Amino acid sequence: MNAVEVADEGRMQALGAAFQRACADGGRFYLEGELGAGKTTFVRGFVQGAGHDGAVRSPTFTLVESYRVGGRDLHHFDLFRLGDPEELEFMGIRDYFSPASVCLVEWPGRGAGVLPPPDIRLTIAYRPAGRRIQWEADTARGRGILAALSLP
Repeated sequence: MNAVEVADEGRMQALGAAFQRACADGGRFYLEGELGAGKTTFVRGFVQGAGHDGAVRSPTFTLVESYRVGGRDLHHFDLFRLGDPEELEFMGIRDYFSPASVCLVEWPGRGAGVLPPPDIRLTIAYRPAGRRIQWEADTARGRGILAALSLP
């Protein structure tokens, strides 16, 4: 498992952008951590690093925000308010997880049993001087992304 300490919001966004640069095609990224740990900040860096110049908001109430950037579909899920994993089936979750799309999922445990396995799992934890982010690849595609990762 790899890890890095991140001191502030700017560094968290830079880390998200670095993961985006390493992701040549599709990928499934599952982000875990307490409320306010920086999951959405990481996603913001990822999406803006892909070239999106608009706002990147947490889809806490809508469950998903989608972006078409650089010819790729990026889907940001926040499952915090999900009542039952079966709700994901009703929203057509499988359509979002195409091989070429990038899916960034906050609170993936709430979709257990319905979500496909991640390529990379990231865990963000509070530290006195910022955050500690750990990540691990669960698939060959995830290992390829990590091999291409160049940290800021």
